[in-house]
Amino acid sequence: MSRAYVFPGQGAQTIGMGRALAARYPEAQAVFDEVDAALGEPLSALIWEGDIAALTLTANAQPALMATSIAAQRALEAEGIGFDTVGFVAGHSLGEYSALCAAGALSLADTAQLLRLRGRAMQEAVPVGIGAMAAILGLDFAAVSAVAAAAAEGEVCQAANDNDPAQVVVSGNLAAVERAVVLAKAQGAKRAVMLPVSAPFHCALMQPAADAMAAALADVKISAPRVPLVANVRAAPIQDPELIRGLLVEQVTGAVRWRESVAWMAAAGVTEFWEIGVGKALSGMIRRIAPEVQCRAVGTPEDVAAILAETQA
Repeated sequence: MSRAYVFPGQGAQTIGMGRALAARYPEAQAVFDEVDAALGEPLSALIWEGDIAALTLTANAQPALMATSIAAQRALEAEGIGFDTVGFVAGHSLGEYSALCAAGALSLADTAQLLRLRGRAMQEAVPVGIGAMAAILGLDFAAVSAVAAAAAEGEVCQAANDNDPAQVVVSGNLAAVERAVVLAKAQGAKRAVMLPVSAPFHCALMQPAADAMAAALADVKISAPRVPLVANVRAAPIQDPELIRGLLVEQVTGAVRWRESVAWMAAAGVTEFWEIGVGKALSGMIRRIAPEVQCRAVGTPEDVAAILAETQA
């Protein structure tokens, strides 16, 4: 049996996430303490007791989701569940940073600081109201890519997230994305809806953010991860630190090739995907990509206890 750890991206955040883990496991509490120290502010207070609108701000949501994922992974390790049976790690967009931190490629403090900067840079790259994203349901990646190209009309419009066989997200200039929604429906999409996001992620409009990340990542220590990372922009495993450095820059403007990444891992023998952190969004996508695999969410002490009960049975 081969297992993959996968880490969620933005949109999964909830007030109170990770609090029960921190209360139960000192190792999980230590994660939030270290992230607070790295950022020079009590992010954990916002996560556990704050306002959801403030937590949803990209600059807060990205380090907060990472902290919660790493807290869950450290809780597993505290119970003796390590990387012995893990073949690969992967993460959806910001989740790629969580994956690299969990696998020892990035320090926790560096990961928190990089994601704070990444969140700010992505938010500031495009003025509010200029860009947009839309989810297209019922058309595959090739069809949505063609729709995006037709809708661009000299503006930016790209297939940004290839989430699963029937869900692709487009990103770009507002008017172009609105045209893509109309075209997608005409092409037979089951649904095509504008998303409530603050910026057009994973498209060429994010180039200023990619430049900012290139500068920030230039001086950060990156080690080879304990197990290969199946990278968003390659949908293939990598372990070379310098290649990782480059791909973290590329993923800011590049498409998240999640469908291909999961399909590659399943073909490589992964039979279990553990979604480490908040929610079950990735598990839903994974089941639509590879129905034969098992999925498990690991985000609470109860989730950890259930795994222990199974391993000790």
